[in-house]
Amino acid sequence: MLNLALLLEQSARQDPGKLAVILDDYKLRYAEVNGAANKVASALVKLGVRPGDKVALMMPNTPHFPICYYGILKTGAAVVPLNVLFKQNEVQYHLEDSDSVALITWEGFLPEAGPGFRRTETCHHLIVVQAPGSTEALPEGALSFNQIMAENPPVFDTVQTRSDDTAVILYTSGTTGRPKGAELSHFNMFFNAMICAEKLLGVVKEDVFLATLPLFHSFGQTCVMNVALFLGATITMLPRFEPVKAAEIIQRDRVTVFAGVPTMYFYLLHHPEAARFDMSSLRRCVSGGSAMPVEVLHAFNQKYNVTVLEGYGLSETSPVASFNHLDRPTKPGSIGTPIWGVQMAVVNPEGQPVPTGELGEIVIRGHNVMKGYYKRPEATAESIRNGWFHTGDLARQDEDGYFYIVDRVKDMIIRGGFNVYPREIEEVLYAHPAVAEAAVIGVPDPALGEEIKAVVAFKPGHSATEQELIDYCKERLAAYKYPRSVEIRESLPKTATGKILKRELK
Repeated sequence: MLNLALLLEQSARQDPGKLAVILDDYKLRYAEVNGAANKVASALVKLGVRPGDKVALMMPNTPHFPICYYGILKTGAAVVPLNVLFKQNEVQYHLEDSDSVALITWEGFLPEAGPGFRRTETCHHLIVVQAPGSTEALPEGALSFNQIMAENPPVFDTVQTRSDDTAVILYTSGTTGRPKGAELSHFNMFFNAMICAEKLLGVVKEDVFLATLPLFHSFGQTCVMNVALFLGATITMLPRFEPVKAAEIIQRDRVTVFAGVPTMYFYLLHHPEAARFDMSSLRRCVSGGSAMPVEVLHAFNQKYNVTVLEGYGLSETSPVASFNHLDRPTKPGSIGTPIWGVQMAVVNPEGQPVPTGELGEIVIRGHNVMKGYYKRPEATAESIRNGWFHTGDLARQDEDGYFYIVDRVKDMIIRGGFNVYPREIEEVLYAHPAVAEAAVIGVPDPALGEEIKAVVAFKPGHSATEQELIDYCKERLAAYKYPRSVEIRESLPKTATGKILKRELK
C-alpha cells in the first residue's frame, strides 16, 4: 500500500514545527500544511468524493496548491492539475475528459474556470479559494475554501491506496492533437521524487527551494514540491516568474535550490537589475523543459559560480528520465544518462537501436513510465510498444552513454530531401550577441517542400537586420540549413512553463 500524501505526512510527523512553505510574509509549518490538507480531505469526503474519483485543481503557486493537492490524495482520489492559463472551453474539455467530479480553483481564474465548470455535467462541485480579505461574491452554488477550513477538523485517516492506483493525471500539451491525460501511479510519482532527492540533486532538509515553475506542471510538481516535502525542506513560492522578484526572493530567503526552464536562466542572467541582488546562496541549479542553449549555460555557471545540471523527462515519465549526475562528469548540452532503474535507447523508425552517434528516437522503459493515457487504449498502444515508451524526441548517444536531444520528431524540417533539425540552427542564433530568443520552423515551399524560417526577439538595447542574421547563420551552417527568412518580434509566444510555442509561429 502506498499513498503519495505520505511525502507530506512523514515530514509533518518527524518535524511538525519546521517551516514548510513561504509566500512573502505568509508562512506555514509542516503541521499546519498537513492539518489544512486533512481539512480539505474531510470536506471532499463529505461531498461524496470516493477513492478512484478525479478532482481537478486550477491553482497558482500559493500554499493552497500543496494543501489541496495532498488533501485530494488523502481521499484516495486522483489529482488533475489544470494549466492556470486555460480558457473556459479548455477547462470544460479537461474536466469532461478526466471525469473530474469536483474543481478547486483560485478566485482570479473564475472568469474562465466558472463557465467551463458550469458547462460540464459530470463535474458537480466548485470550490473557490479566495485571497485573505477578499470580498468578491462567489458564484451561485460554489463552496468557499475558507468555510471548508473553518468547518472541518485537522485530522483525517488517509485512504490506503495501492501503489499502482492512479495518483495524478497530467495532461500533455496537445502539440499533436487534443491533450491526453497521462495516468501516473502513486509509485511512479513517489519513486521519481525519492530518486531526485536522494540520487540526483544532492539536497537535504536544510535546503530552501524556490517554486516558480508552475506546480501544475510535472517538472515543478516532482522536482520542487514533492522533492522538498519528501525531505522536510522549505519551499518559497513565486506565483509568476519575474527575474527581479525571483532574485529578491533568492536573496531574502537564502534560496539554495533553483529549478527552472532555460528562459528563466536567460532572464536571471541578462536582466540589468538582477545584478543588484546577492544570489550566492544558490548551490544547486537544475534546468529542464527544453534544451538550454550552451551559451546561456556557460554564462550562468560563470556568473553565479554554480553548475546548472540539465535533465530530461516528460509528463508521461513522472517526469525525470535522465540527468547529469553529480558523481559523473557534466557535459554541457547533454541531458545526461538515465536515472537509477530506467533504461533509454535511441532507435530507428522500426524500433531497432542505431549505432553510437547516429540520430534516432529516444525510447524509455522503467518505473517512471505512466500506466497509460486515460481512456485512450489506442494512443497508449501507439506510444508504449514492446514495453518501451516512444517519446517523439530525436537524439543521439555518445560513446560515454550521454544523450543529446536534437529535436522533436515532428519538428524536423525536410528541405529538398534533406533533414534539417531546428535545434541546431537555434543554437547558432542564440550565440549571436543580439539574440534573446529564437525559434526555427518550416514553412511550405512549392519547390523544396519546406523552407527554413527563423523567428527571433532581441536583447534589450540590441538589434540586427534580417539579412545580418541570415548571413551569420550562412557562415556557420551547411547551405541547406541556414534560414532563408527571418521574422523579428518583440517576444515569442510561450507556454506557462516557458517553452516557446512553435505551433503559434506557423
